[in-house]
Amino acid sequence: MAKRNLYLTNIPVEEALERFWDVLKPHLKPRVETVETVETIEVKNSLGRVTAGAVFALKSSPFCDSAAMDGVAVVSKNTRGASESSPLQLKYGDDFLPVDTGDPVKMPYDAVIMAEDIEEIQEIEETENGNITIRSAAAAWQHIRPVGEDIVQGEMILPGGHRIRPMDIGALISGGIAKIPVHRRPEVAIIPTGTELVEIDGINAKEIKEGEIIESNSHMLGALVCQSGAIPVRFPPIPDEYELLKGTLRDAAERFDMVLVCAGTSAGREDYTIHALRELGEVAVHGVAMKPGKPAILAVVNGKPVVGIPGYPVSAFLVYENFAAPILASICSLPKAGAPTVRATLARRLVSSLKHREYVRVRVGRVGDRLVASPLARGAGAAMSLVRADGFCVIGQNAEGVEAGSEVEVVLCRELHDLENTVVSIGSHDLILDVIADMMPGSFPGTHLSGTHVGSMGGLLALKNGEAHIAPIHLLDEETGEYNIPAIKKLFAGRRMALIKGVGRIQCLMVKKGNPKKIEKIEDLRCCRYVNRQRGAGTRALLDHMLKNAGIDPSEIRGYEREAATHMAVAAAVKSGDADAGMGIMSAAKAMDLDFVPVGEEEYDFAIPAKFLELGHIQSFVAMLKCPKFHRKLEELEGYTAGCCGEVVYID
Repeated sequence: MAKRNLYLTNIPVEEALERFWDVLKPHLKPRVETVETVETIEVKNSLGRVTAGAVFALKSSPFCDSAAMDGVAVVSKNTRGASESSPLQLKYGDDFLPVDTGDPVKMPYDAVIMAEDIEEIQEIEETENGNITIRSAAAAWQHIRPVGEDIVQGEMILPGGHRIRPMDIGALISGGIAKIPVHRRPEVAIIPTGTELVEIDGINAKEIKEGEIIESNSHMLGALVCQSGAIPVRFPPIPDEYELLKGTLRDAAERFDMVLVCAGTSAGREDYTIHALRELGEVAVHGVAMKPGKPAILAVVNGKPVVGIPGYPVSAFLVYENFAAPILASICSLPKAGAPTVRATLARRLVSSLKHREYVRVRVGRVGDRLVASPLARGAGAAMSLVRADGFCVIGQNAEGVEAGSEVEVVLCRELHDLENTVVSIGSHDLILDVIADMMPGSFPGTHLSGTHVGSMGGLLALKNGEAHIAPIHLLDEETGEYNIPAIKKLFAGRRMALIKGVGRIQCLMVKKGNPKKIEKIEDLRCCRYVNRQRGAGTRALLDHMLKNAGIDPSEIRGYEREAATHMAVAAAVKSGDADAGMGIMSAAKAMDLDFVPVGEEEYDFAIPAKFLELGHIQSFVAMLKCPKFHRKLEELEGYTAGCCGEVVYID
């Protein structure tokens, strides 16, 4: 068989890929998580693997209140009055205990004073007495890492379909996860062809004869396959014998998830690949309008994608990147790797020391016509900020910081195209945001939800500054008794806004199992230790409203000034015994196995500038809210109603 091949097509790259998909899709079965497609492995060996589902923390980190500094643990009220002019002496055992960073801090001690802020430090052993001198009072909870500050038991560490990175492994282990279910790595057959090919193993390059070529493309392709997260299986070179090539291709298409056949795709007398593929299956494309890489073949054999890779190395690389890589990523839940650098507008001012080059973790998303970078937690112990980060803003040495609104360079941890289709959410926290973030990529491939929790008012301000697409809010207007719309009208007068209806959710007072303090109503908070939400949070506003109606001054609530950033952090404080009660959503209480006293149902919705409703990923977000699968998940969580979920109300 020695006839030449002529190119039948010269198709643009995008159209070629579409044609390939059109032929391949009828053969793809809906993905079902089974023992054949999922395996459980140790977290420490999971680098580069793809999660088969959302992974939730089994343990909080830190799992108890702990010292954030070396120094002494004190009872904050016993330090009142200390000043430069009136130094105060504290007595060992009665007023303080020595602690090192990471040591547990237990009641009645509720603050830590750094060693460098203490005078007359002695070598104090537990069996000895000693005094120290302080010149400033300690605020309650200063230099203490509260339980769950970094990771809270029950919160999502990673969503499904996430490729595990080094920082993810640290966060998973900190959250008590030892083993994790991941997608089985697909196997890709790599078949080099050509009678002229010789192997590099066991030969002396100087002894290669004229007409022989060292086979190298299959090794490069094997590395690319590994980089994609799959397993390459390289065949020995196949000589230019038609029946042998056809039989090898038939066997590979039966055994492997994808087949890459190297060379033999052009118009030479012994380029048999196109004929074999036409006989075995269906050829979608032969000849693509790209240079180099024009002789590419895209085919389907036995329901498996087969890519004919041209023989020149650059062509081979480009054809893999343009056709094999996206198909492999899509059918096997493998996100593409890459770390591009972009310019983005900084959402908040960053102050930095002159002593260091600083790498600030940021979330990045396209809002309007610009990329916006929002800084995350900068603490050394904030492992979750690495997991949540989209990239790093680098502040150089000898720079004091960067002003808000400045354009900065960001080295991305995610692909830029992911950020382009990411819904940027800044506002109130709820567990359903984790659920949506987990479900969106599977239901609407290529879309993502990025959430930052700053409270309802913080979210509306971010929206006003153009830093977010949506702001989750639950703000009660005391005058009208209406949720959310009055706050939007007041803050966005003159701008066309909308409200995407979310869920009704039950707010409650979370208490330990058995309710040992017998907390039944808001008045009972005067007799317990309370943990509050941060200023600007809708839950805190609801508490303030209820306290006002009950005639209770916030100063009567022990712990009113103690703040937690999320409902799960409040639940963790109650679960650990750090607090007797805290207000939060019922689903958080359920997740932490707490008892609860319902205080009412509220409306948790999403404020949005009306113009953003036209964006494709926003439409996917709205569709996700209406999805029956999402509603079933709400029923599992408990404490939610979804009667108007996904409806849009325009606000002029």
